[in-house]
Amino acid sequence: MYAVIKTGGKQYRVCAGQKLKVEQIPADVGAEITLDQVLMVGEGESVKVGAPLVPGAAVKCTVVSHGRHDKIKIFKMRRRKHYQKHQGHRQNYTELRIDAIAA
Repeated sequence: MYAVIKTGGKQYRVCAGQKLKVEQIPADVGAEITLDQVLMVGEGESVKVGAPLVPGAAVKCTVVSHGRHDKIKIFKMRRRKHYQKHQGHRQNYTELRIDAIAA
């Protein structure tokens, strides 16, 4: 069984037992959370598609860890204008373990 969930402005295809890095969620490590924005649930040939959400569907997750992604470097430059700008960014994430999908 799999589901397509929405969290942090992004969509993810998940199945039970999978680990997933999503945008930071304010929850303690080891806490159980429920993601109720389920867009689609599928099992074998049968697929339920929500409009926009599947009613009554939820995904139970456990928070494994919090962390930060690798640094990305932003470099802007205008040629012949003596303009250069350096910037870096590290995005925070929350790692989740998908425990169960309830359709």
